[in-house]
Amino acid sequence: MLDLKFIRENGEVVRQALSSRQDSAPLDEILELDSERRQKLAELEDLRHTRKEIARRKGAEATDKGRDLRGKTRTLEEELRKLDKGLEGLLLQVPNIPQPSVPAGRDEKDNILVRSWGEPRGFDFEPAPHWKLGESLGIIDFERGVKLSGSRFYVLKGSGARLQRALISFMLDFHTAEHGYQEVYPPFMVKRECMVGSGNLPKFADNLYHDEEDDFWFVPTAEVPLTNLHRDEIIPPGVLPLYYVAHTACFRREKMSAGKDTRGIKRGHQFDKVELYKLTGPATSSEELEKLVRDAEQVCQKLELPYRVLELCTADLGFAAQKTYDIEVWAPGCREWLEISSCSNCGDFQARRTNIRYRPTPDSRPQFVHTLNGSGLALPRVVIAVMETYQRSDGSITIPEVLQPYVGEKVIR
Repeated sequence: MLDLKFIRENGEVVRQALSSRQDSAPLDEILELDSERRQKLAELEDLRHTRKEIARRKGAEATDKGRDLRGKTRTLEEELRKLDKGLEGLLLQVPNIPQPSVPAGRDEKDNILVRSWGEPRGFDFEPAPHWKLGESLGIIDFERGVKLSGSRFYVLKGSGARLQRALISFMLDFHTAEHGYQEVYPPFMVKRECMVGSGNLPKFADNLYHDEEDDFWFVPTAEVPLTNLHRDEIIPPGVLPLYYVAHTACFRREKMSAGKDTRGIKRGHQFDKVELYKLTGPATSSEELEKLVRDAEQVCQKLELPYRVLELCTADLGFAAQKTYDIEVWAPGCREWLEISSCSNCGDFQARRTNIRYRPTPDSRPQFVHTLNGSGLALPRVVIAVMETYQRSDGSITIPEVLQPYVGEKVIR
């Protein structure tokens, strides 16, 4: 959430930011309501001052006047409560402001290639897409997935299930041992305020799964519970930065991608992901973003998967992000680059929603932290890249060396 005072004092900056994002948040309505609220607040303060003056007097006239002013005060207080609620609802619709360094653009075509690593493997045979490999090896069962839950669901079996579990375990071990992240196992369902705090509500309600009876929301990513882990807390001096890593199932309705990527396991309503999350001070968050991206890249390097890093343009940024890098791996069977990580600096946007602050020194006033997040990495797209990159001419799949101790075999036949 943006600071209302910042919006009031920098209206044109916010307007330009919205334009660069191709976003139509209700800025004019916010400014109008804010002006009305401040006017009524001034009236309320005048009324309270007058009531204090009258309270010092005696007599029936003073009593009647005080009663009249008390009624007016209550009416104004109720009007202010309604204005505050309306303003909050409108402010929750405003996205974060891109950092000045973010390239301007209208869509994903304007994203910038930052670097690449590795060369796509050459084949002396026609590489198959993962859905053919999975079915022929008996490790992906699409038919039974549909029978159990409908379209965009599948069942991993045998070595396919072990491969996914191996990737999750390897990534958790790697990030905790090599990069200093603390592992967290959070709930997969959260309260409504957690979704609001992370920026998923109210903007993306249509893409979330919701249990109406208990008002639980199924997490679309571990970013949601990790964002709220320190909700309403003041972090003591010397504690930041905090690094967390978590594996969760993720649930998304995928309404925004209807009709896209219907073959295979690239896009489903349920998938697994290992999430990286940081809470930092404002002065170091830009540096911490670069480190976060490198941490995710190193997983690709360990798996020897060719990848590229893109800096997203203004119009392709996520709702809560100030700056974002995407990591994409090459899938030779699908013949496309697959996004497996999106690493973002959200500044104090989420911290304002969740009221997470810190003290730089024991005597300092609390300040909002900066939050950062990124996949480290997202499944099943890593499974796709491994299957298609390491396939052999006989239809078998070599297990990457770093995963062999986790899988317990060298080849899926």
